[in-house]
Amino acid sequence: MTGTFTIAGRTFTSRLIVGTGKYPSHQVMRDAHVASGTEMVTVAVRRVDLSDRGESSLLNWIDRDKIFLLPNTAACYTADEAVRTARLAQEAGLSNWIKLEVIGDERTLFPDNEALLDATKTLVREGFVVLPYTTDDPVVCRKLADAGAAAVMPLGAPIGSGLGIQNPNNLLIIKEQARVPVIVDAGVGTASDAAIAMELGADAVLMNTAIAGAGDPVAMATAMRHAVIAGRLAFEAGRIVRKRHASASSPTEGLIAR
Repeated sequence: MTGTFTIAGRTFTSRLIVGTGKYPSHQVMRDAHVASGTEMVTVAVRRVDLSDRGESSLLNWIDRDKIFLLPNTAACYTADEAVRTARLAQEAGLSNWIKLEVIGDERTLFPDNEALLDATKTLVREGFVVLPYTTDDPVVCRKLADAGAAAVMPLGAPIGSGLGIQNPNNLLIIKEQARVPVIVDAGVGTASDAAIAMELGADAVLMNTAIAGAGDPVAMATAMRHAVIAGRLAFEAGRIVRKRHASASSPTEGLIAR
């Protein structure tokens, strides 16, 4: 319904990417994944026992036949640490794709963009498909794309904040200049936030807490699925121009004088 988008030669029909953390149970997580219609989920490499393939392992609750696994380097605070984590994910057979996170501040969880750029260059040289999580800075996003990132993932607001899209103009600029897909990552709180991100032209939206932390994660996953579809359709349809004054829905031309 909303077309497809492609990253590094891989095509997806769902524009909603979700996480695997913070759910009340693995069963709820799996049900939410199904309800969301997602085709790609992120897994924090450092928070999963990669050697555990038993029934209790989170990885066993992800339908790998339908859902592509995107390892991430969450909780890494240096470029070296993030690179080692990416290599660990690849060696464990998860993927050569990596959602690259290099955190620069423990309280806000804002990225360290300088270290992020260094890690991106290293991993691209090693053949990884790199999707870096970054700030909504158009210059940084351009540099990451120039360094070989397969997509850029600017935040909408701080991770887990639920504040929604804080700098829509920055995201518009990032999208206008982008040569790679733009995935809004972090800060979504509810369905309207996801719709706004898509209306701005984002190729996809990534979220975790907004679904996993909701009162009913499965219902919220369903809402997010529809919001992403609606937002993308609105973007493709083209919104009307904003005006300072009213404009009659029924034209006055041709009215018969009485």
